[in-house]
Amino acid sequence: MARARGLAELLEDRPPDREVTAMARRIARRLALRRPRDPRASRGRGAPSPQPYRYRSDDIDLDRTLEVLTERPVPEDTDIVVRERTGSPRAITLIVDVSGSMRGEKVRIAAATVAALSGDPGGAGDRLALVAFWSDAAVLSTLDEPATPGVLLDRLLRIPARGLTDVGFGLSVAHTELARARARERRRVAVLLSDAVHNAGPDPRTVARRFGELHVLLETDGEHDAVLGREIARLGGGRMAAVRTHRDVAPGLNRLLRG
Repeated sequence: MARARGLAELLEDRPPDREVTAMARRIARRLALRRPRDPRASRGRGAPSPQPYRYRSDDIDLDRTLEVLTERPVPEDTDIVVRERTGSPRAITLIVDVSGSMRGEKVRIAAATVAALSGDPGGAGDRLALVAFWSDAAVLSTLDEPATPGVLLDRLLRIPARGLTDVGFGLSVAHTELARARARERRRVAVLLSDAVHNAGPDPRTVARRFGELHVLLETDGEHDAVLGREIARLGGGRMAAVRTHRDVAPGLNRLLRG
């Protein structure tokens, strides 16, 4: 039977991996996701803030763009920084599938996702919770516990390798955490990062229906179940985006979290 696990009993007792922490910081600088513009911005609400170019605003922040380009000899579109307006804060819960081995591209995808969602450069006050799941699940960071991408990724990687995958239980634990959102956080978002290969526990589609906005980042670098991933997103009132490498994460999240 699936159960929620505490950090004290779960995490392996070892110091943080400096190389992984450094990698998370590099990815945070390169792939950090800026808050998508609130639809009310067109009516003048919110203060302009630096955002990556997403084919909307043409108000280029030249100084910040030059800072980015000095580190990126081969720039991408999102390396151009523009000024956009932001709106009200969001509560976000990231649900990461840690079944199997967390290594290689899977680690880089997790690092990019954590880094992208844990920053709040627009100053809108977004809060992030992190839930890891396998056949069980654990809250690695609550909405009330701000943590850097390096700390969050270190906690993910200190979970011993697991086999079975109970997507539904991971969603259930995340739904409970998201229910703790503040009243002013009217937009409550869940993002599932998984290959959606569900092989333990009840059908996760039942739990997906409880969400108001549940998106799926489907890892496609190995075995995956796109049909189930798409169904979970649809029933959760969200969308699905496929990610094969860590470079797909920021564009994928931009598509999922817009508007």
